[in-house]
Amino acid sequence: MAEQAVAVAGGVIGGVLLLVLVGIAAYIIWKRICTPPAYEELFNVVSPAYTETSIIDQTVNQNSTAVQQQQSRNKSVPFIVPPKFHGRDWVDLKNGERIQDDCEPYVAPEIMPRSSFHSLGTFLLGSVNPDLYKFPEDSNEGDFPEGNVGRLWFALEYEQEAERLLVSLIKARNLHSPSDTCSPLVKLYLLPDERRYLQSKIRRKTLNPQFDENFVFQVSSKTLQQRTLKFSFFHVDKLKKHHPMGHVIFPLKNETLIGDSRVVLWRDLEKENLEPPSEFGDVQFSLSYNDYLGRLTVVVLRAKGLQLQEERNAVSAVYVKASLMNHNKFIKCKRTTEVLGTPNPVYNETFSFKVDPVELDTASLSLSLLQNTEGDKSHLLGRVVVGPFMYTRGKELEHWNEMLNKPKELVKRWHALSRTSA
Repeated sequence: MAEQAVAVAGGVIGGVLLLVLVGIAAYIIWKRICTPPAYEELFNVVSPAYTETSIIDQTVNQNSTAVQQQQSRNKSVPFIVPPKFHGRDWVDLKNGERIQDDCEPYVAPEIMPRSSFHSLGTFLLGSVNPDLYKFPEDSNEGDFPEGNVGRLWFALEYEQEAERLLVSLIKARNLHSPSDTCSPLVKLYLLPDERRYLQSKIRRKTLNPQFDENFVFQVSSKTLQQRTLKFSFFHVDKLKKHHPMGHVIFPLKNETLIGDSRVVLWRDLEKENLEPPSEFGDVQFSLSYNDYLGRLTVVVLRAKGLQLQEERNAVSAVYVKASLMNHNKFIKCKRTTEVLGTPNPVYNETFSFKVDPVELDTASLSLSLLQNTEGDKSHLLGRVVVGPFMYTRGKELEHWNEMLNKPKELVKRWHALSRTSA
């Protein structure tokens, strides 16, 4: 009995599998017979109807010629060999269309005039909208603060292998001219070297010059972070005399230029300080006080006209030491990096001190300019103290009071140095 049951079960399973295979075969045959082919023969494209009678009248002759040419040829898609495939052996197509030979020069398709029809079809070529290809407007070109004397756009790139600094002078806007007309000229310095400079072309009679000029400075990567770019603007009159308009000073330590990356920047021009330097030199810095945080911020910008001591076997290095005092008590001291070999160093470094509002009447800030000499000694070049009426008078007191009257704003001023003891 068991053997008969197994035989019956095997027969049933075999019959079911046979029926499934027959069904699959029938479905495949039906699909091949009834399903249309995936590729169909292409026919002439019917041109879309256009309502503009002017366009139709303008292109009737072109359409009639295109239809005659299309009817005289087989119904096929035209084929043109791109230039990069020249030099290969080609064969004739089955439909009679011949691929151009190697000896035949490649002829680019003619560019049809605007608002015309293509010769192989009847589709309309759209016109180019030039507004889509304009550079976006710079939002910084119209937002000028009060008292602005101009704004400069420039780009920097440093080629590390060649040790070259590439400076692109792009444009300037909102220049203020000392005369009725303005013919600006820009001189580029790589401080501390003030004897050599590069010069742009003169742009005649414009307050918004477009320069688009490139300049190259040779500078090693070791000293790059210690150099400073200076852009000096001059107005050139009819007698070719140069009248200063302003300048931009940009320390290169502010930007990471290693890696062949181009950096585009803009800076506002500063007015030229036409006053001669004082006896021991001058220092420029900004002050700001945040009463909410109780923070006094000082930005040491630059100095000029320093009386440096001559060094025989070493290059002179100058730094600034900022000291916070309360009465006669020393609170805290911070110093800038050293700048080598110039009586006009540029620092652009920021320091912050903790000062409670109740201490503002008894606190003072001292800035001392020091030169490193032989034997690791420091020689005092000059000093200036700003603070309340208890310690200062004149410009130093005005600077301190202006800082208090303009909280959270940077107040910038020049101060003459004195040789009082530190």
